[in-house]
Amino acid sequence: MKLIEISRGLSREVGRLHFGGPVTHVYNPLVYARAPHELYLERWGSGARPAVLLGMNPGPFGMAQTGVPFGDVELVRDWLGIRAKVLKPDPEHPKRPVQGFECPRSEVSGARLWGWARERYRSPERFFARFFVVNYCPLAFMEASGKNRTPDKLPASEREPLFAACDEALRRLVAALRPARVIGVGSFAKQRARFALDDFGLPVGSILHPSPASPLANRDWAKTVERQLAEQGVDLDGL
Repeated sequence: MKLIEISRGLSREVGRLHFGGPVTHVYNPLVYARAPHELYLERWGSGARPAVLLGMNPGPFGMAQTGVPFGDVELVRDWLGIRAKVLKPDPEHPKRPVQGFECPRSEVSGARLWGWARERYRSPERFFARFFVVNYCPLAFMEASGKNRTPDKLPASEREPLFAACDEALRRLVAALRPARVIGVGSFAKQRARFALDDFGLPVGSILHPSPASPLANRDWAKTVERQLAEQGVDLDGL
């Protein structure tokens, strides 16, 4: 499958990179959570659809646990119907253990995004006829304290080769899925998509990131996002 080929290629490219302090641990769920990640791609990544929703990188209680973008355990398991063996990253951060589908913590961003999809579309089939969800960067970065460090906060010498690999994978994914538009979940993803896809002639927009760190996201995120999508000309119900 094309998306699996792209994913494995990206995993190999970023696996060659090195990151220094304050980052002490780097998780690559495309490796240790390959089974559920590729199940997600196989089940929901076939065929063209109107829009790609592009996130930043794995959250510690989402994709870092399940291999699925914004992958809140409960929604991935019970709504997307995905559950598979998750191994351990090496090395594993003592404050950020990977428990896979046994992780008791909810990923708030994922619960909001996939919860909205379930509430609006009821079935995954109806949602994925319109959207596909993917992260720009597959790696999660942690400091000694366990604090998450986002890719944009890496030094330029580390960002540049990482972003080059992620840009190329995004171009290949968009060529495979042939969406009518790409929508960044947050401003970082929008910026990277605009840069990577400059020659594609696709509209690139954004929606509010569902992170609980955003005061706006804590005030009816779903309603805000539906308004933003409508303003960008996205037909939420049509194909």
